[in-house]
Amino acid sequence: MGERKKFVVIEIPILGNQVRALGTPANLTDKTLKMDLSKRVRGKGLNVTFQIINNEDKLVAYPKKMEITKAYLRRIIRTRTDNVEDSFQADTKDLKITLKPFLITRKKVSRAVRKNLRNTAREFLLEYSRGKTYLEICGDLLEGTVQKEMLPKLKKVYPLAFCDIRVIETKEIKDAKLELPEIKEAASEEVVEENETVEIVKEPTSEDKPKKVTKKAKDVKEEPVELKEEKNANKE
Repeated sequence: MGERKKFVVIEIPILGNQVRALGTPANLTDKTLKMDLSKRVRGKGLNVTFQIINNEDKLVAYPKKMEITKAYLRRIIRTRTDNVEDSFQADTKDLKITLKPFLITRKKVSRAVRKNLRNTAREFLLEYSRGKTYLEICGDLLEGTVQKEMLPKLKKVYPLAFCDIRVIETKEIKDAKLELPEIKEAASEEVVEENETVEIVKEPTSEDKPKKVTKKAKDVKEEPVELKEEKNANKE
C-alpha cells in the first residue's frame, strides 16, 4: 500500500515564506511549482517556475525559470518605438544560465543603435553574472537591483522606455549553491495542488460590498395640494 497523500510544507527561501502542497515528500521531489508574482513586483507580469528539491529532509523550492509574461509586454509596447531583444548564456559563480534581456526605446532608432544597445546590455550582464551566484541574481531581479544598475549604462547609448530581463533560466538548478535562509514569514502559508499556479484571492471587504439605497421621506416628491384638488374635480 502506497504512502497516503497529505499537505506537505514547501519552503521558498527567495520569497521568505512557504506553501503547502498535496502529496508526499517522495512524489513532490523534483516536481515544479508555478507562481504568479505580479503583485510582489508591483504589477509587472512575472511568472516564476520553482523546482522542489529535498534538502536535508526538507522540501525547498528554488527558482528554475523567471519570465515576464507576453501579455504584459504587449500592453506596454507603444507605436513608433523599437524593441531590442537578445538571448545568450552567462556563467555565474556556480552554474550556467540563459538570459534574455528586453529593451524598448522611446522612439524609432536605426539598426546601429539597436545593435549598440544589445551589445552594451550583454556586456553588462556577462560581467554582472560572474560575480554573483544564480540565487543572488534571481533575488536581485525580484528587488529590481539589476535593472537599476543596467539602465544608466544603456541610457548613455539611447534613452529607453523599458529595460528588464524577460527570461532567466537554468537547467542546472541542482548544482546551485543552495543556502537556506531562515523563513521570516513562517505564518504566511498558501495551499496549492501539484503543478498548480498559486493565486492570491483578495477577500471582499465591507467597502467592496454594494450599499443598499433607501429613499428618505424628504426625497419623495409630493404634488401640490391645489393640483390634487383640480384632478379630483376633473374626475367628477
